Amino acid sequence: MNSILRQSLAARTIAAKVLGISPFLALLYLSFTAHGQTTRSSPEVWMGPPGYDGGRCFRELFERPNEWEQTRKSIDVLFYTDLNFNEQFTDAELSAWFKMMRQWGLKLGMEVGSVKPWGATGAKTFGIEKPMWERIERLGGKIDAIAMDEPLLCVRRDLKKDDAYAVQETANYIALVRKNFPNIRVGDIETYPSIPLEDHYPWIDALQKKLAEMHVQGLDFYRLDVNWVVFTASNHGSWLDVRTLERACRKRKIPFSLIYWASGYPGLAKRGLADDSTWYVSIMQQGYDYAFIDGKPDQYVIESWLNDAPSRCVPETEQFSFTRSVLDFSRRFVKR
Repeated sequence: MNSILRQSLAARTIAAKVLGISPFLALLYLSFTAHGQTTRSSPEVWMGPPGYDGGRCFRELFERPNEWEQTRKSIDVLFYTDLNFNEQFTDAELSAWFKMMRQWGLKLGMEVGSVKPWGATGAKTFGIEKPMWERIERLGGKIDAIAMDEPLLCVRRDLKKDDAYAVQETANYIALVRKNFPNIRVGDIETYPSIPLEDHYPWIDALQKKLAEMHVQGLDFYRLDVNWVVFTASNHGSWLDVRTLERACRKRKIPFSLIYWASGYPGLAKRGLADDSTWYVSIMQQGYDYAFIDGKPDQYVIESWLNDAPSRCVPETEQFSFTRSVLDFSRRFVKR
């Protein structure tokens, strides 16, 4: 028996014991989790502009394209929520903009629901979202990836159900996505430290196991939304924990994705201390803090869901604009 075959059988046996499944399902689990999920030699940069003011920031990217040319060269994926695409822009606008994205070589990503108060099952949520996605593709948008918005947190906090329910309904949702949109990458966003570090591991493993049992490909990435201001404000959590989770994802062959945002902005705004410089300085500080402990995500995700920040999206030459923050962050922290 050659060494590769011996290693494959050993891996299957170990997976079966750890996951409590048959060797056959273990083989499926390994094949599904390995497919398309090796970490990137070159990291990926996602840019998600804020959605306030009727989508003004996203619109400006296409109405003033000359004002963020260098930023475009530094990112891979431009993303937005499917609900905002549906509510804020006309068919004519999206059709023209998707054509521009293709010309620029930018991938299209979306944040989506999977289990939500308005869609308490994976099937219900997907049924609501599917027409939106079909509209986008009909208008020329090629959806490269979706990131599910915190299903575990939603089930625990909003639906008041157990983790087994979150696993089953999230898996049902992913199965529908894989069946109807087989070329889309699917990732999960979860929070930290509101979801403790020790809870992320069983969640990932249980979801991957359930998908393998359903003969459905597993996660393409795992994204962490970190409320990092509480590290200092309440001595809760740490970047070392985040780095530990990054390593754990790598061991599972799942690319690790990290959101960079101004975690302290809402609290500083209440104290009258926040402006656009707060956004810029905050994401740069997060970049330094995570780099200091040798953190290196496979996906750097610069995203604002704040209601008023930054106040300007373009130009990239303007101090503290959103595109300027993405450009400067990428040049400083992302090693191609």
